[in-house]
Amino acid sequence: MDKEKPRLARLTAILTQLQSKSLVTAKDIAEKHHVSIRTVYRDIRTLEKSGIPIVTEEGKGYTMMDGYNIPPVMFTQEEANALITAEHLIRKNKDQSFTEHYEKAITKIKSVLKYSQKEKTELLTDRIQVRNNLENEKTSNFLIQLQSTLSNYQTIKIDYVSLENRESQREVEPFALYTTQDNWVLIAFCKLRNDFRAFRLDCIRKIEVLDSHFEPHKMTLQQYLEKCREKYMNTPDTPMAQGQPTFASNHQILKDANSKN
Repeated sequence: MDKEKPRLARLTAILTQLQSKSLVTAKDIAEKHHVSIRTVYRDIRTLEKSGIPIVTEEGKGYTMMDGYNIPPVMFTQEEANALITAEHLIRKNKDQSFTEHYEKAITKIKSVLKYSQKEKTELLTDRIQVRNNLENEKTSNFLIQLQSTLSNYQTIKIDYVSLENRESQREVEPFALYTTQDNWVLIAFCKLRNDFRAFRLDCIRKIEVLDSHFEPHKMTLQQYLEKCREKYMNTPDTPMAQGQPTFASNHQILKDANSKN
């Protein structure tokens, strides 16, 4: 019986590990729990026999079946307080889609709080006020949709109006999203310019999701930022065309998206 205790704890930990990532390899599991690959295979079979819907992707690893219900998460009071504080901050964000979806998510989270925590979070809700964006202005409604197209590698077409009131239509491949000075900026590969460009979300008038998908760009956002910093550190401080990515500072990227195309 004593031998089964460590294994039971390991099986529970493996289940948590599988729920926390989209794909987990046998090597990941073996290294984390200091067991052999053969032991991992045996543990996975045990979990499957107990009714856990584990999907095996040959040559890649394991994942949980889509739609599997994860048991409610328990929060400490400090974690609950942090979520309530984040709710106040996000309400002041200028993207309507972001605030609406967070409101729905936080409602679900509040439903799993303990009764004593709910009383305290309700008190805290009445005692916090965020003073920026007092008018609660909403300037865009595309952030959540763009996040989806970015993560699914979907090509989109945007109707864009610059601050100089120049209209253009672009077919772009979303790469990253950046926020600075209360403005969200989309970094995307523009097929018209055959290069990366920056587009302010509050200047986008319409988004059309196309049927085509694109190949993931072979670099991380951090690598892209570093590349741009290197390029513009040795460039004279002259006005840049709209969309040309200057990432030496937050101010530069915003100026970049503000200027003409």
